[in-house]
Amino acid sequence: MERILVIKLSALGDFVQATGCMKAIRAAHPQAHLVLLTTTPYADLGRACGWFDEVWSDGRPAWRNVGAVARLITRMRRARFSRVYDLQTQGRTNRYFQLLWPNRPAWSGAARGAAFEDKAPGRDRLHLQDLQRRQLAVAGITDTPPPDLSWLRAEIADLGVPDVYALLVPGGAAHRPAKRWPVASYAALARRLVERGVTPVILGHGEEEATLAEQIRAAAPRSVSLVGRTPLAAIAELARGARLAVGNDTGPIHLIAAAGAPVVVLFSADSDPAMSAPRAVRPAQSVAVLREPDITQLTLEQVWAAAAPLL
Repeated sequence: MERILVIKLSALGDFVQATGCMKAIRAAHPQAHLVLLTTTPYADLGRACGWFDEVWSDGRPAWRNVGAVARLITRMRRARFSRVYDLQTQGRTNRYFQLLWPNRPAWSGAARGAAFEDKAPGRDRLHLQDLQRRQLAVAGITDTPPPDLSWLRAEIADLGVPDVYALLVPGGAAHRPAKRWPVASYAALARRLVERGVTPVILGHGEEEATLAEQIRAAAPRSVSLVGRTPLAAIAELARGARLAVGNDTGPIHLIAAAGAPVVVLFSADSDPAMSAPRAVRPAQSVAVLREPDITQLTLEQVWAAAAPLL
């Protein structure tokens, strides 16, 4: 049986945007034994989607841990993959290709010398989804659908969410505070939503984001905080029933968009929507992108102008 490796290590938003490629690879190789090489936070997603026969979660050992790197490369060698689709295409995975010398599998990606190397100019200016579609086309896969989270399901009745609600994602990576719209602005947005009869439902995880949720609830007491109560499958399910979602450029808002919710995504100079913004996955879905280099200068009126029509 043909054995094929797909590499996607992180992060959540990038993993979600790669699900269309994963689905296309499975469709192109229906009889193959497909293995996903990823990292621990995304291993359960790899198992749940149904496209992979096996999931390896040891895809990012520290380079200083020479033993762990050697074990991973040895594991890849022993698996005797006939083809590798590198959907990470970073220096790390390019080095994996080099370390597999002299018996390298047919490799799809950006590694120099790969059998299916994407040599066309402008890689660093393409949106992630366009880049990966082009990469797969070089390897002969020409039908790549949009991201697909139809398989990501959960029971959410116990969350007590009202019938009419909007999702707010005010958090993000702690080491990138410049990507966060001010919590006071989210609080003012929550008040606007309540005035329209829409309950703000706040998502996040961890103590810091719980504090953000409480600040929003102090300004808009009808808001509901689900911080720490929503695994990824529950976020996808909530997205399917939401009137609207507003959030910073962070993993959960990408997941919400890929689940089909209308979204307004807020960007700063810390990331480029031309390369990474979520896109609609169905014809009637609205995805609005707002960007200010200094996200604190993004006004409530700008965000409300994008959000209100979606309600």
